[in-house]
Amino acid sequence: MKKKDFISKIHLVISVLIVVPVSFIYGFNPGTRFNIFLGTVDEHNFFKAIMGLYLGFSVFWLLGIFKKNHLKLALVSNTIFMLGLAIGRLLSFFIDGTPTSAYVLGIIGEFLIGFYGLWILNSKYSKKL
Repeated sequence: MKKKDFISKIHLVISVLIVVPVSFIYGFNPGTRFNIFLGTVDEHNFFKAIMGLYLGFSVFWLLGIFKKNHLKLALVSNTIFMLGLAIGRLLSFFIDGTPTSAYVLGIIGEFLIGFYGLWILNSKYSKKL
């Protein structure tokens, strides 16, 4: 892998490696890792939908990693996904209070990956995409 490819794709790889396992935790047993306890079928349905959304984006990011013609849109979608999550979590932090440490780390990671994506999209690494 060339240095340019590594720099422009590493955050997609990291995102897939984190988002896929988290999606399965959300979808099947969020109480194992997070302070989430689902009680209704609608709550379970909601978290399964989140799992599907996370898995769908992960598949798209994998396409971007392996197929050059999908890379730019994968970068854009990853940046929007991560910054959207981070901004939502930050809003919750100020309105609802401090979440568990896993979510605090999530906010930090999502902002880092999102801003890295913005940097890639505005750098020389994306000019030839």
